[in-house]
Amino acid sequence: MAWAKGVLISLAALLVQDVAAQGISAKGSDFLRFGCSQLVIERTDPIVNPGTLYTPHLHQIVGGNSFNITMDPMTIDPPKTSKCTSCRMVEDFSNYWTASIFFRSPENGTYRRVPQMTNGQLNGTLMPQEGGITVYYMRPFSGTNKKTTVFKPGFRMIAGDPSLRTKPSGPMMNCHRCLSKSERTSGGSGAPCAPTDTAEFPKKPCPGGIRVTVIFPSCWDGKNVDSPDHRSHVAYAPGSSNLASDKCPATHPVRIPQVMYEVMYDTSEFANPEYYKDGKQPLVYSFGDTVGYGAHGDYLFGWTDGALQRAMDALGTNCFSESCPVLKLQSPADAIACTKPQQAKEEVSSDVWLKEIPGSPMMR
Repeated sequence: MAWAKGVLISLAALLVQDVAAQGISAKGSDFLRFGCSQLVIERTDPIVNPGTLYTPHLHQIVGGNSFNITMDPMTIDPPKTSKCTSCRMVEDFSNYWTASIFFRSPENGTYRRVPQMTNGQLNGTLMPQEGGITVYYMRPFSGTNKKTTVFKPGFRMIAGDPSLRTKPSGPMMNCHRCLSKSERTSGGSGAPCAPTDTAEFPKKPCPGGIRVTVIFPSCWDGKNVDSPDHRSHVAYAPGSSNLASDKCPATHPVRIPQVMYEVMYDTSEFANPEYYKDGKQPLVYSFGDTVGYGAHGDYLFGWTDGALQRAMDALGTNCFSESCPVLKLQSPADAIACTKPQQAKEEVSSDVWLKEIPGSPMMR
């Protein structure tokens, strides 16, 4: 997003269902928004495949450097075991991860990982590093009761389903935005998963990149920090919007901050119109999805005690985006310096052509 004051106000208005009912100002909006640089790219997933090296598909991971193949909350407490975080918010040692995208050469069928880029900062520039994501924590944009209860230690969840190959019903919770060259830094404008975005991969060249948005549930059962499918303990708010209201279903009565990711993939090298003829497109997710409906994200909570609750309570006053006096902000350079070696060691460079995608997923 372009983060001049006027654009911030415009975005906040677009994020609600009833724009006229909002009194949004740049010094009082309903979300935190901050960048996280790339911690590591590897085939690990401590939520879906705990304890497994070389899980089925490749992820980009950001956040606290205590990230491990097993993140058992009884043995690993990210705020205590992490020595640094790749996120701008110093008190956030959570881990956030998303799938990689590959370009498949129409000429010889080899693959290159699509480079990732950061989204725009408040000053209108990108963090100077390949990769990373932009994270949002949002409270309800509509309704009168905006109180949210933050996650408990050990909390984790996933959004989206990598097995999907048909368009899901209801509001888009994961989507792709095709960017023009002029939108490369800003990431485009407008509400997330707007009607102009697509649940599937774009069917046209995207010279400014593709912005993938992953929107997590905003309601919790109030008891379980996880569930066997990593979804059942949370739920989306009822209604036709993909963003949280002040309502939650009776089965999941506790309103939690709505987490959202923006992930920027640099497709400028792969924007040849010849790749998009006859309804075809050359991109594939690291888990073998050639359509794009399987976009998903994983979340593991790791804020220091009370920090996120202070911020959520301060929203609407002088706390917004990266400018929130109750939180500590580190420099982009310090965030970028927080990395860790691969645990599942293999070639993942975006400069290298591969005969197959790591894990050799079946293309569907």
